[in-house]
Amino acid sequence: MRLALVRQRYSAYGGAERFIERALGALGGQGVAVTVLAREWIGDPGGLVRCDPFYVGRLWRDWGFARAVCREIARRPFDLVQSHERIDCCDIYRAGDGVHAQWLENRRAALGPLRRFGLALNPYHRYVLAAERRVFASPRLRAVICNSRMVRDEIRARFGTPEERLHVIYNGIDTEAFHPRLREAHRSAMRHKLGIPPEAPVHLFVGAGFERKGVFRLIEAFARSRRQDSLLVVVGRDKERRRAERMASSRGIASRVRFAGAQEDVRPWYAAADSFVLPSLYDPFPNAALEAMACGLPVVTTPQCGTAELIREGVNGFVVDALAVDTLADRLARLDVLTAREMGRRARERVEGLSLQSMAERLTTLYRSLVPG
Repeated sequence: MRLALVRQRYSAYGGAERFIERALGALGGQGVAVTVLAREWIGDPGGLVRCDPFYVGRLWRDWGFARAVCREIARRPFDLVQSHERIDCCDIYRAGDGVHAQWLENRRAALGPLRRFGLALNPYHRYVLAAERRVFASPRLRAVICNSRMVRDEIRARFGTPEERLHVIYNGIDTEAFHPRLREAHRSAMRHKLGIPPEAPVHLFVGAGFERKGVFRLIEAFARSRRQDSLLVVVGRDKERRRAERMASSRGIASRVRFAGAQEDVRPWYAAADSFVLPSLYDPFPNAALEAMACGLPVVTTPQCGTAELIREGVNGFVVDALAVDTLADRLARLDVLTAREMGRRARERVEGLSLQSMAERLTTLYRSLVPG
């Protein structure tokens, strides 16, 4: 089977790209020949077709890439085209970025009147909303891969996509590479490097897009938390990092917050932590939360995040509304080292069935149902 995978940009730190990277290896073992169509790709995904037309600005960037990809698809003999971008010349759309209309709705709830007005007038968002509508109205579209039930329900409600086209397939995780035994290999050394006492509770955030993923509300909640012996570690690159550092300083907690920037290998950081916190305004199904659970960390997240579907309240994590800062502060205070360790054990148990092999088998079953014989 010849499958085209479309993703505009690959970054070593992107969750959607890590999904593709993992899927490539797993699908190869299922007899699926994959060609990646991308503007930019770091690393070697195997078969690669570069679609890199000139552009100025992100609206032209996305529009030009979509046109270039559709031209390439028209001249190549693919059995199926699976796009991770909002283009209307695909057979399968993987809604890994969720529903843009829903993200904007969630974001408006957290903004003041002036910024809400600016959001409504932004031409890029208007382009994405129109592209999103075209995807789901396309007569070529035969299946939508949703990485959470949350995304499935949003697509069904907003676009009326028939139930039989919506397939929930959770991201897969390498449960051997991400494992609680990483603590033995990295915990002491990482804590020594960061100047963190062995017994101090450490909350970890991993991600880019500080506004969307709730870093500023996390800093505020951490400042309000009644525990004074805990630390917060923020891993991820973002243009708003300086603002986050200033906020931690103004709240008097700068000595207890570490900003680590982007990291190619996040596993030692999971090993050093006791819990994982992702208070996202909108997050379809973040790989980082899945990795953290596989490493034996309880997860604190929001109902606006697909990971909430894996959380049993107070058993393997907590689910707190994205804007409920005081409630988040309370949950952080509950996660001492011993409590977090027991909840983390149950978090690990919850994701053990979400293997790369299982994901590949479900994807292959879907592909074969669309291309019989």
